Amino acid sequence: MTVAPETEPETAPTPDRALAVLGLLATSEMAAFSRLAGDADVAPLVADRAELCRLGGVAAERLGRLSARIAELGGSLPDAVAPFLGAYSDLDARMPARSWWERLVKAYVGFGVEDDVARLLAEGLDPTTRALVLDVLDDHGHAAFVVERVTAATAADPVLASRLALWARRLVGEALGIVQQILADHPDLRALVDAALPGDAPLQQRLFAVLTAEHTRRMGRLGLTA
Repeated sequence: MTVAPETEPETAPTPDRALAVLGLLATSEMAAFSRLAGDADVAPLVADRAELCRLGGVAAERLGRLSARIAELGGSLPDAVAPFLGAYSDLDARMPARSWWERLVKAYVGFGVEDDVARLLAEGLDPTTRALVLDVLDDHGHAAFVVERVTAATAADPVLASRLALWARRLVGEALGIVQQILADHPDLRALVDAALPGDAPLQQRLFAVLTAEHTRRMGRLGLTA
């Protein structure tokens, strides 16, 4: 009797899916480098500029590690990032920050959604790529930097706190819409997220529940109303 070969599950790790996740994350790190450089340029204190420059260096180092893993999988950085160039730029276009405080909250809250999605995507990757993605997503001080400065400022200015809370709510709404579009445009990524969030509810509902919960936690750290 001939036994049919066992088929792999739909979400089995594949180099193409790993390259897609690495490309998306590399795009995010490229944007983070540019964003941190811009934030450093307008930081009110020299100490803040120095810290943001350090964090920019961290983003560049992360990009190099992602590029090396892409090469190990037979890809190239330009090819891996090409499908995602501009994916997150809509957030900058639609929600330009008008102050130093809005810049800080945008980087932490708005673009924090990117990291949450990347963690979900990493669950379906091969162990080596998954470990790299999770390590790259590990915070190197940016969260503490933002939380310390925003909480100090809003504690002394309730009006600023209200404005930043509203700003953050608008940011997360836009970020969720961008994530939804990315997953719609890239079925492989959608399949990875679907596998990472088992359940009977529609994927968008399952995903947004996780992302909004993380958003609420970030807002709590900032001392702002979600």
